Amino acid sequence: MNISGEEFILGCSAIGAGLAVIAGIGPGIGQGIAAGHAAAAVGRNPGAKSDVTGTMLLGQAVAETTGLYGLLVAMLLLFVKPLV
Repeated sequence: MNISGEEFILGCSAIGAGLAVIAGIGPGIGQGIAAGHAAAAVGRNPGAKSDVTGTMLLGQAVAETTGLYGLLVAMLLLFVKPLV
């Protein structure tokens, strides 16, 4: 079985894209933990709901960028063919 250089690069790109998508696991776990702690904080002090919610949403937006960068890298690896 002969594998040309182009086929090898396309295969490695697919593997790299799969690994890049795994980067979405971390933000998902982190956002779930943040939302849980925010809900607990609002339960302890309902008067601080707006402050807690604003801070939580800002933190989740920052955490989501990691997942978006992983998705961007995966899309680039799958759809941009530099050697073709």
